[in-house]
Amino acid sequence: MKTLFCLFSLAGLGLVAGNVSAQTDTPYKVLDTAQLMGNGGIDYVYADNDARRVYVPRGGNTFVFDLDSHKYIGTVTNVGGHGVAIDTATHHGFASAGKVAMFDTGTMEKIKDIDVQGRPDGILREPLTGKILIFSHQAPSITVIDPADGTVSGTIDVGGAMEQAQSDGQGKLYVDVEDEKKIAVVDMKTMKVITKYDLGDSAGGPGGLGLDVKNHILFAMCARPNVCVVVNADDGKVLTTLPIGNGTDGGGFNPNTMEAFSSQRDGTLTIIKESSPTSFAVEQNVQTKAGCKTSSLDTKNNNIVLICTERMPNAPAPAPATNAPPGGARGQRGGPGNLDVLWVGR
Repeated sequence: MKTLFCLFSLAGLGLVAGNVSAQTDTPYKVLDTAQLMGNGGIDYVYADNDARRVYVPRGGNTFVFDLDSHKYIGTVTNVGGHGVAIDTATHHGFASAGKVAMFDTGTMEKIKDIDVQGRPDGILREPLTGKILIFSHQAPSITVIDPADGTVSGTIDVGGAMEQAQSDGQGKLYVDVEDEKKIAVVDMKTMKVITKYDLGDSAGGPGGLGLDVKNHILFAMCARPNVCVVVNADDGKVLTTLPIGNGTDGGGFNPNTMEAFSSQRDGTLTIIKESSPTSFAVEQNVQTKAGCKTSSLDTKNNNIVLICTERMPNAPAPAPATNAPPGGARGQRGGPGNLDVLWVGR
C-alpha cells in the first residue's frame, strides 16, 4: 500500500508540475477589451486589487470598471488628471493634477480639491506610511497627503522629473527620475533622499518601474533608447540591459509569475522573465493596441490592464484646453473617441 500511495503521490506531483509548466509556456494575449465613448486625454490606469475596480482618468472625469467582469461601473464626475490612488481604510480616492481631487469610492462623488505645487504626474499610496504621494516634474518633487482628511503632510525634495514609483513596504521608495536617467531612493521614515542610482550610458529616460521586493531587483523601463535596465535595489549595480518596445510609460513586476512588464506606445507589451536574481530574459512582446503606454497589475488573476484611446474617424482635431487646472491635467487633448481598456493574460 505504501508503494502504491507513493506512486499516486508522484503521479499527482507530476500533474501539478505539468500544469505549472503548461501555464508558464502559454503565451500572453489580449483576453478582453472594454470600450467607452468619451473625450479627453488619458495617462495612467490604476487597478484597485482590494475593491476589484479599475480607475481611468480621462479629461475632467474618472471612469470606473469592474476588475473581474470588465464591465463599466460608473463615472466620478469632475475628478480628472493623470492617475488615481485609493486608500482602502478611509474609502478615499485621489487623482493627481494641479488641484488633486479627493473623492469617496463608495458614492463615487467628489469631496474636495487639494492645492499642490509643481507639475503633478504620477501618484502612489505608500503602504508603510499609508500616505498618498504625488510625483511632480518640478519642485516640490513629492507632495505627501494624509488620506483621512486630504491635508498636505509635507514635501520631499528629490530634483528632476518624477515618473513612476514603487515602494518595498518597509520604508524605501524608488522613483524614476526621467530627465536624469536615474532612480531616486527615498527614506519614507525620514522623508529624505538617500541616494540616486545612475542607470548608465545605455539607458534612456525611465518612465515605467517594476520592483521585485523579495529579491531586491528594480526594472527601469526606459525610452530613447528603448531598454529595460535591471538594477540591484540595494546598491544600484546594473545587472543587465534588455530591449523593449518603443514609447514605454508604465511597467511593473508580478511576484506570482516572476515577470516584469513594460507597456509601450507602439502597441506592444514586453514581458521579462526573472529566472533567478541574476538571470533575466525577454519572454514575449505581446501585440496590444497603439497608444497603450501605461498599465497596472491585477494580482488575483495575473492579468495586466492597459488603456488607450481611438479617435473617431474624421473627428475634428481637439481644441487646446483653455480651462484645464494648472499642473498638467489632461483636459480635452484626446478628442472624441473610444476609451479602450485591455486585459492581457494567459
